Amino acid sequence: MSFELLEPATLNEAVRLLDPDDLAVRAIAGGTALSLMVQSHIFKPTRLVSLRRLNGELRGVHVEADGSLRIGAMTTLTELERSPVLAISEPVLSRALHTLSNVRVRNVATVGGHLAHGDPHMDLPPILVTLGARVRAVSPRGERWIDVGGLITGYYETSLAGDELIVELHVPAQPPGARAAYAKFTALSADDWPAVGVAVWLRREGETIVEARIAVGGATDHPTRMTAAEATLLGDAADAKKFAAAGDAAAGEVEPLGDLRGSGPYKREMVRVHVRRALERASAPPEERS
Repeated sequence: MSFELLEPATLNEAVRLLDPDDLAVRAIAGGTALSLMVQSHIFKPTRLVSLRRLNGELRGVHVEADGSLRIGAMTTLTELERSPVLAISEPVLSRALHTLSNVRVRNVATVGGHLAHGDPHMDLPPILVTLGARVRAVSPRGERWIDVGGLITGYYETSLAGDELIVELHVPAQPPGARAAYAKFTALSADDWPAVGVAVWLRREGETIVEARIAVGGATDHPTRMTAAEATLLGDAADAKKFAAAGDAAAGEVEPLGDLRGSGPYKREMVRVHVRRALERASAPPEERS
């Protein structure tokens, strides 16, 4: 198999080398997923545009003046995992990264590539959905912001145009009283892709839950909010009975896809269990949320 491999030195040059009308032209960042697709002949490129020479704003974790986080798209998952800034600002992401694939993959894979790939079996997207995160994408036509909840639209499908690149991930500062957690179930080792991944986010006033977000990944073809489950939590104190009811509601509304990691009915039951567990974890003291 032969294809053109280009290594632009600037972001503007990179987006000009992409072709919105040719699916065989792709950008490549860490390449941990795309290279496997090429080797197995699932994807046959005519041109790959390597982003490895792009630096500056595309790398690093930065705290903005309003307390939000700006994460460059070319930041590796290992750099993100080891970031003391992230550990303080969004510990739920730091904890999830410890078992996101293996260290060899994390050393190479990038945040932007993780999101742009659109694989439904990913840990970070459900968490980012509940945190209200968004990405900034650029193309020859300019730039736009996309909520992570609207970025991955289906099985390996995203709302990105063929000549758009993610340049940064933005995670807003969380309001007082907000707590987040992630519960992951794998059919194999702890660092395997999740058969079911559940992210939850709660905001409380005193003991009362006034806002709730629950997103499921792994079991569905894209990160999916469980709105019925969220509604069961509002207006009451956090307790085991409420968490169990939310788990039941999530199991009732999720439309799970069966695959090698479990059948649809099995994943439905795992959603029920892990929604409850994630809510328990979010409500626990910080030292008990690992």
